[in-house]
Amino acid sequence: MASKSYTLALGLLTLASTAVMGQRNDVSTDWWKDSSKVATRNLPQFNEFRNNQYPFPARPRDQWELGFHGGLSYIYGDVDPVGGFSGGFSLRKAIGHVVSVRADYTGGYNYGIDIKPRSTAPATPNGGNPWVSYNNRPGGYFANYRTAYHQGNFDVIFSLNTLSHYRGNPKFNVYLFGGYSLLAVDVDVDARQDNGALHNFASVNTLGSRRDIRRSVKDRIDGNYESNGAVTEGSRKQLGLLGGNLLLRHAASLGGGISWRLSKKLSLGIEQRFTFSFDDDMDAVAEGGTSDIFAYTAVRGGITLGNRERRVDPLWWINPYNFVYSELNSPKHMKLPTPVLPDADGDGVTDQFDLEPSTPAGAPVDTKGVSKDTDGDGVPDFKDKELLTSQKCFPVNADGVGNCPEPPCCTELRDKMANMQLTTSATCGINSLPSVAFKAGTVKISKDIETLLNSVAQQLIANPSCKVRVIGYGATSKSAQQLSWDRVNAVIKYIVEKQGVSESRFIFSYGQDGDANTVDLQPTTEEGPNTVPAPHPNLKKTK
Repeated sequence: MASKSYTLALGLLTLASTAVMGQRNDVSTDWWKDSSKVATRNLPQFNEFRNNQYPFPARPRDQWELGFHGGLSYIYGDVDPVGGFSGGFSLRKAIGHVVSVRADYTGGYNYGIDIKPRSTAPATPNGGNPWVSYNNRPGGYFANYRTAYHQGNFDVIFSLNTLSHYRGNPKFNVYLFGGYSLLAVDVDVDARQDNGALHNFASVNTLGSRRDIRRSVKDRIDGNYESNGAVTEGSRKQLGLLGGNLLLRHAASLGGGISWRLSKKLSLGIEQRFTFSFDDDMDAVAEGGTSDIFAYTAVRGGITLGNRERRVDPLWWINPYNFVYSELNSPKHMKLPTPVLPDADGDGVTDQFDLEPSTPAGAPVDTKGVSKDTDGDGVPDFKDKELLTSQKCFPVNADGVGNCPEPPCCTELRDKMANMQLTTSATCGINSLPSVAFKAGTVKISKDIETLLNSVAQQLIANPSCKVRVIGYGATSKSAQQLSWDRVNAVIKYIVEKQGVSESRFIFSYGQDGDANTVDLQPTTEEGPNTVPAPHPNLKKTK
């Protein structure tokens, strides 16, 4: 009979494994954002975590599990077990992601028949021993029993595979458990015929197989189990609705199981429970002073209970590391500091992208940090005394002046341009200004951006000869161009309205090629428009 239980368990393993092969491994971590899934007593922690004032999220409310089970049971004691059927129900609740508690009821019948005859039976003071009548009787007797029992259990369950660094939520739950049990047991034996006569076991053939001997014994008893089993430890009690003649015993249970999640509502698994009765009377024979053990191999089904809108799944189905790895992959909660990028030469292009990291202070550069050479004569603008040398006058000298004879009318213009270049370098004391990074799709001036723009305003106030070119990027579409315009407009408007800097000191530039979420601020003494009309006003953003 025991082999049948293992065959049943193997079949259930195969069935459940097949059922979950295509199940999605759900790693959703958004529950930490939803206050409706948090108990009122945990809301202070929930709010502190959301505001980055506490490092750990609040524990969410989770669902309960209502369980039903049934299977084969045995008593391992002094009489060979034949086995029986048991069943029951349970209610399980998570304490955390690893530990949960379960209240369980199990009831059923167990049977046993000896395959070796016994010749004598000891008398017992409590309840008598029905086998005493067979003492010195030819053929002796074959001990047997029918044990009906009710068992209440309180289990503490430890889930072994909920936590994992290498996958999301578990598809199955492997667990061990232990706890307290209360047994109410009625042990009866089949010692007499209906007319009160003793059974005749003398003709039982004890030379055959175990199955043959057991079948021969069954043929000689009637299966009425009319007599109470012997009681050597304690006595029988009356227990109300459960009836009388019951042994009431404290016990301990240990076991383990595995459960597969078939859907959000259903689970199916197998479980093995061993109950230590601390009593030798469970099979109506007390020999050797060892306690009888109940063994129960069950098929266990589970149904989740609770409103899914206000509760998460039972915590043993949720890997808490999901949130940690999700944040590392795509931060939604972490408060990231404003990046500080080195710019050794102060030209406004960070060292990581600067192709000319030692540009002299004040030298105009392009977006790659290379000194500008407007006329392409090989002399950078900050050295070039003739910024627009015609190519027919190439090559030029070290000052960038071409070799063409210069008309008298142009001498004055050249001197003015040279003076303008010198004045630009001399009068604007701002070497570089920071870039502003907006969140994708928004034009909102955040607290971090306000800090940067306040610093820019202070530098402008301290250097009245400087202007700022405000450059927005995004030229790929109409919406990108308009968003670029909105962001440049928001930056200028903030400094003008909040810091009192004149609007005439800004040069409005938008829709350039570059990072669409960035607005650059470049110090200059050049002239340019401080306002331009919106390119696509129907696409304007306000927040």
